[in-house]
Amino acid sequence: MGKNEREENGFDPENHNQEEEEKKKKQLKEEEHSVERIFENQEVPSWRKQLTLRAFVVSFVLSILFSIIVMKLNLTTGIIPSLNVSAGLLGFFFVKTWTKLLHKSGLLRQPFTRQENTVIQTCVVASSGIAFSGGFGSYLFAMSERIAKQSTDTLDFKKLSLGWIIGFLFIVSFLGLFSVVPLRKVMIIDFKLTYPSGTATAHLINSFHTPQGAKLAKKQVRELGRFFTFSFLWGFFQWFYTAGDNCGFASFPSLGLKAFDNRFYFDFSATYVGVGMICPYIINISVLLGGIISWGLMWPLIEDRKGDWYSADLGSGSFSGIQGYRVFIAIAMILGDGLYNFLKVLSRTLLGLFHQLQYKDMSSELPVADHSSDVSSQSQLSYDDKRRTQLFLKDQIPIMFAIGGYVAIAAISMATLPHIFHQLKWYYILVIYIFAPTLAFCNAYGCGLTDWSLASTYGKLAIFIIGAWAGAAHGGVLAGLAACGVMMNIVSTASDLMQDFKTGYLTLASPRSMFVSQIIGTAMGCVISPCVFWLFYKAFNDLGQPGSQYPAPYAVVYRNMVLLGVKGFSSLPKNCLLLCYVFFGAAILINLIKDLVGKKWGRFIPLPMAMAIPFYIGSYFAIDMCVGSLILFVWEKINKAKADALAPAVASGLICGDGIWTLPASILALAGVKPPICMKFLSRGNNAKVDAFLGS
Repeated sequence: MGKNEREENGFDPENHNQEEEEKKKKQLKEEEHSVERIFENQEVPSWRKQLTLRAFVVSFVLSILFSIIVMKLNLTTGIIPSLNVSAGLLGFFFVKTWTKLLHKSGLLRQPFTRQENTVIQTCVVASSGIAFSGGFGSYLFAMSERIAKQSTDTLDFKKLSLGWIIGFLFIVSFLGLFSVVPLRKVMIIDFKLTYPSGTATAHLINSFHTPQGAKLAKKQVRELGRFFTFSFLWGFFQWFYTAGDNCGFASFPSLGLKAFDNRFYFDFSATYVGVGMICPYIINISVLLGGIISWGLMWPLIEDRKGDWYSADLGSGSFSGIQGYRVFIAIAMILGDGLYNFLKVLSRTLLGLFHQLQYKDMSSELPVADHSSDVSSQSQLSYDDKRRTQLFLKDQIPIMFAIGGYVAIAAISMATLPHIFHQLKWYYILVIYIFAPTLAFCNAYGCGLTDWSLASTYGKLAIFIIGAWAGAAHGGVLAGLAACGVMMNIVSTASDLMQDFKTGYLTLASPRSMFVSQIIGTAMGCVISPCVFWLFYKAFNDLGQPGSQYPAPYAVVYRNMVLLGVKGFSSLPKNCLLLCYVFFGAAILINLIKDLVGKKWGRFIPLPMAMAIPFYIGSYFAIDMCVGSLILFVWEKINKAKADALAPAVASGLICGDGIWTLPASILALAGVKPPICMKFLSRGNNAKVDAFLGS
């Protein structure tokens, strides 16, 4: 048979050999980069063995640590960086130390696996996540009398009590977990959504459990410990100089007294220097730019119109005066940014779904399917994907269990929530729960594409809809804020669970162990977070007050959002509504330009949401964050490899040390122990007057 005949019959040995060689080369290349080949000799423990007692003991300790940190960030600025890396690293360190001691004593029964590490990380993030979604710095604190006194409506409030807060969180925090469980296969395997934070955490955990990664982890833990100690001792040192209001390093007029009056100063906060090292450069620059536009330009110009735009007799904290402009313009920017991103993620979600359903043969693999993929599609997968898919589909969570759990918790919520908030009628809750699974899916899908959870945006949607539906005469303020809590908890926990499923998929942790860990972590958070908040609430009498150590800016913002929804715009000061329209439009326009110019130039355009935060509280924390960015930038220029490896550990150490100092500081405040020294700064003229007064 000649060459032409062979080609006519559809078979050419030369081409066939080339194809075989290319396949072998591809296979060898895959094996070189394969993660699961490294671990193929290690037995994957069953889902029950992944849930160890030591994992949950470590998770409980770390949950307290991270809840304090998240609570502090919540009550100061509301900017909370991802703490997944820190949770994974500290979980590895604690259990590795534990197992090493047991190994030396001959008592070690079960080695520490990456699956157990993933269980710890999942539990800690679920627990500390309640400190955010629980609304202690936003909707829940906005219900209090303390925040109500700062707004135009001082009657509609609820007295805070530890009992009903814990009860409320237990009722609303678990529903989101059941809403997206049936979709895990579709999201992770069929759609292959990225979930960047979940993927990054999985790669980190996988690397810890390789010989080379273990060495790097040891270095990272050493740096974290060193900067944790420094940050804790620095917080302790600063405490000695804070005997009165505006005393200490936190009130150091580093850029001059005039700048200090306009909230431009470096306040020596190790926490926000660390946050600045973790957050992308553009976020830090956006926050600083927002501070310059507001406190550097706008507020001084508006204050010059005192007596014309608003009454000259009003205090600086009045919402009919300058404070009204600060808060409502910030709200306009937050809503403009939130609306744009909501529509962008929703459209991307719908387009993605259309693409998946139109161009891919989903047949029996639509949302509620739980069976394994076709043999033909399996054969195209790499070794890693085959192994991960096989184990991910091995331990199923029954669909009827998820649906039954959702319906049961929804029924309990409708029966009990109206007893906690009599303004929140059962039919409001029913409407929320009918639409919640769809919104939870949209949030989880959007988070998988962009790593952006829009939980607070969905919460604001509930504020306006339920608040307006209830009306001012029927307690619309509290109904709107409570509805915000219900919605925010559902969509937040849904996206968190899907992130954890992605991490579990990449580390061969069972979906069942992930789900159980998330439930236990959520239960821990429902107790730990309210107790931590209560400690802050009782220890610091000025909590939530403008200009205090813990101003809780978003509590005032959420309170005034619901008032806008319930009462309309009649209470706003002169020209405030016009400025709100301008900044609402500007937020949408900036986002649109950012998307149109593409990633190359878009990364230099600021983020309106970040710009809005200092409009109300000032720029002092932005300067701290930019110092953190500068340290990281210089470090990367000197030694990029070392900076990439150790910067997250250094930043985590700074955040954790300063955060943990808050605990003894709160205990000292509750015990009535006051610092011995007040370090205060005066102008030359005021100092001369004080000297003259003391000398007389």
